[in-house]
Amino acid sequence: MSDKTYDVAVIGAGIVGIATAYYLQKNHGIARIALIDAQTPMAFTSAQSGENYRNWWPHPSMVAFTNRSIDLLEDIARDSANRINMNRRGYALVTRSTDIGELVQQLHDGLGASADDLIRYHTRGDTDRYSPPTAPDWETAPVGVDILQDRAPIQKTFPSYSPDVQTIIHIRRGGDINGQQLGMYMLEAVKDTGMERIEGSVEAIEPGDGFVLSVSGADGTRDIRADKIVNAAGPFAGKIAQMLGVELPIYNTFQQKIAFEDRENAIPRAMPFSIDLDGQQIDWSDEEKEMLAADPDFRWLAESMPGSIHCRPDGGDTGKWIKLGWAYNETPAEATWESPLDDNFPEIVLRGAARLNPTLKTYYGRLPRTMYHYGGWYTMTEENWPLIGPMGPEGAFMNCAHSGFGTMAACAGGELAAAWVAGDPTQSYSREFSLARRDDAVLMKRLRESAKGVL
Repeated sequence: MSDKTYDVAVIGAGIVGIATAYYLQKNHGIARIALIDAQTPMAFTSAQSGENYRNWWPHPSMVAFTNRSIDLLEDIARDSANRINMNRRGYALVTRSTDIGELVQQLHDGLGASADDLIRYHTRGDTDRYSPPTAPDWETAPVGVDILQDRAPIQKTFPSYSPDVQTIIHIRRGGDINGQQLGMYMLEAVKDTGMERIEGSVEAIEPGDGFVLSVSGADGTRDIRADKIVNAAGPFAGKIAQMLGVELPIYNTFQQKIAFEDRENAIPRAMPFSIDLDGQQIDWSDEEKEMLAADPDFRWLAESMPGSIHCRPDGGDTGKWIKLGWAYNETPAEATWESPLDDNFPEIVLRGAARLNPTLKTYYGRLPRTMYHYGGWYTMTEENWPLIGPMGPEGAFMNCAHSGFGTMAACAGGELAAAWVAGDPTQSYSREFSLARRDDAVLMKRLRESAKGVL
């Protein structure tokens, strides 16, 4: 039994939990913080992050939220001499269609009254105002969105893309960072202010005069006392909530990625984070298609697949690695500490990504042995928005359900969670990201309709 009482116990030491602790101390002077996790910081879901960021969403609250998070990321990049390796070549959303009315409507929905000023159209013979993503510098990169529908500049700027590409929607406030360095920067900032890391698994929580958390670690089980708690347990957030009698409207899906050294220089180092929006059939040979179609367990691989395969260079302009991902799995599952990797995924995502970048075909059947195949749990709500705010008993809060966007949202999410704990949630989106949004039938209907359109 410990006699010490912490001001706040943050459950989960991924990037979301670390950011919550950071902003509790930085913005509100709350220093006696217990940061509890069964593993070392950022060793689980955060270690599998794609480390990308963007401000493109089909709702103004999510645009405001991620714009705020990017503002805070830029503050850290500036204050740390860009220790987090922030760059900003944007997001290139690619399609073979010129009929993009639905995508443009999503842009207008998210950008609101600013849309007309921020969206720039570049059609045949009218591309002089388009600024190619030649440099990674986030401080000089354009803002807004460029919609490019002219084959000549598309081919010149994106030489690895398939010649059938007709439209590129270039989201300019987007790029990637080093998520591990972001987490380390925040941890170092609070380590001497009173925060303590506690390595162990939370087995039970008893509310009363504050909270008593039963934490099981290498040295046995001990009680941790805290006036308030924040549930930032990532894919285990639902279990933590259940300890307080709360059922959160969240579920988990497992998504995979691969990274490998691009020895054949298939992907230009200046290529932005590129997403093939179009559905497709994977590029198998006729013989392979017949074999797959004849096997009930693998028939789906020969059928129509969803879009949103992504590819980007990794390691900056002088690096050699690339990353590929395809979040096609929609099956809810109970999170486990072990990663349920599919041995077939590397070849699946490679062949899918080769539709946009045919240069990747050089790796068919010969991915480097040093390839890194990894995956992580996406914890999400049906509407694909985070949950940040009060959770059940007085003094209990949550910062969870950052489905695949935890790195880019960590700063704004940590700031908002810290504000709720301190009793001062002044952000315009604070109520919409709490459980209170579920009482707004009009908002929920709109979010469910748009959730499938967001990457």
